[in-house]
Amino acid sequence: MLYYLFDYINKLYEPPGFDIFKFLTFRSALAAITGLFLAFYLGPKVIKLLQKKQIGEAKKEDGPKFHWSKAGTPTMGGIIIIISVIIPVLLWADIKNIYVILITVGTLWLSGVGFLDDYLKVVKKYPNGLIARYKLLGQVMIGLVVGAVIYFSPQFEGINTLTTVPFLKNVNLDLSILYIPVVIFIVTATSNAVNLTDGLDGLAAGVIAIVMIALAILSYISGNAIFANYLNILYLPGSGELTVFVSALVGASLGFLWYNCYPAQIFMGDTGSLALGGAFGILAVLIKKELFIPILGGVFFMETLSVIIQRLYFKYTKKKYGAGKRVFKMAPIHHHFEMKGWSEPKIVVRFYIIAIVLAIVSLVSFKIR
Repeated sequence: MLYYLFDYINKLYEPPGFDIFKFLTFRSALAAITGLFLAFYLGPKVIKLLQKKQIGEAKKEDGPKFHWSKAGTPTMGGIIIIISVIIPVLLWADIKNIYVILITVGTLWLSGVGFLDDYLKVVKKYPNGLIARYKLLGQVMIGLVVGAVIYFSPQFEGINTLTTVPFLKNVNLDLSILYIPVVIFIVTATSNAVNLTDGLDGLAAGVIAIVMIALAILSYISGNAIFANYLNILYLPGSGELTVFVSALVGASLGFLWYNCYPAQIFMGDTGSLALGGAFGILAVLIKKELFIPILGGVFFMETLSVIIQRLYFKYTKKKYGAGKRVFKMAPIHHHFEMKGWSEPKIVVRFYIIAIVLAIVSLVSFKIR
């Protein structure tokens, strides 16, 4: 909203210095700062409110026993992140931009699905929260909406079903009629992947902040004709505005991490993890970098893969030998390292390092193709 106000003032009166609000980089910086300080401000208030309402994490019987002491820690803290993202976007972004509309609606929708799941678990005391098929339905629906808008909208004509192939120059894969199903799969997979990763203090929030910094750079480049041409990637007019959203999300995530780092004062819950994971997937779809998800989101991919391997191997060995065996001491894989004796902060920091390396590899890949 301030973006439109300052633009109006600049056109009407042409005051010195107001041109700066036209620059995407400046507005992105303002969005990041606004998101950061909003999270700082909201954190203590939301924690106090959740404690007062006794909305705390339930004891997870299927998790490590040494995590049982975390029971009662306020959850649903994703509210802090979502508010700290949406307000800066409303203030500093062009909210009429189709890219901004899609990512904002998608993030809010998945946050709502996560909020309902958290509410049923911690308030209504339903053991499993929202029934899995209803949660999946919510993820599929927003994936369908995003995929359909991109597929049918004239604004995306000529590029709607294309995606960049990693490490190959001037090679784009056309998903054709498979595009909408692929988008549905990506949004569902990424939202669940971040949800699985959110098992240690500060892990999901920190890794998503690292991933989003890389996505902010990619969004800016994709929306800049000169940079897109230089790096031989698809030029997507208007996609640069996503940089404001992503910057706000980075600031909000870092602000939330202030209260979520070990030992956590608050957990994000599904309210945050489903929204952040969905935002990651939708952003990759919007800037046509879907095939980079396993690289850039390698930590999330690794966590998800560990769960799949564990379950499949257990079922296979149970069917063949009569007793199920496990590849990992516990899945997702961050619990495996805990069971091996690694401290929680050590696992989190090492996963941060992996995420940083993978983000660098993702960005460098555009230059070395």
